Amino acid sequence: MTFICGYLHPIHEQGKMQPLKEGEDYYLNEQGLMVFTAKYHLKRGYCCQSGCRHCPYGFKKKQAEQRNKSA
Repeated sequence: MTFICGYLHPIHEQGKMQPLKEGEDYYLNEQGLMVFTAKYHLKRGYCCQSGCRHCPYGFKKKQAEQRNKSA
């Protein structure tokens, strides 16, 4: 399976790893790629700075790349 987000981390609840739930934590796009939802990212608890499509933390990979080029 291919992932849009570069960092797959299982969700931990009450000290146990929880399986990902299709439709809640991710969905498959038209190309069959796994796309993580904002809900998944919030449960994970931090931004991976990969420019994920549904990043709830506001990270935009293209903007970061442009800042790095101009620095």
